[in-house]
Amino acid sequence: MSADRPEMTYEQAREELVEVVRKLEAGGTTLEESLALWERGEELATTCQRWLDGARERLAKAQATHEEKPN
Repeated sequence: MSADRPEMTYEQAREELVEVVRKLEAGGTTLEESLALWERGEELATTCQRWLDGARERLAKAQATHEEKPN
């Protein structure tokens, strides 16, 4: 994430990624525009993956805590 840009939510990143993919699939862009869209898509995919990894980690911790509690 860029220091001058606040972190996006998962939903915001996913929605923008869908739009980037739509534009790339539609075509009609210059090579430079396509490369910029691709790069932005990579950034957004990384953001989404970070959110998913964080959610997976939180879930694993919650499950471990639940399993450690005596019945």
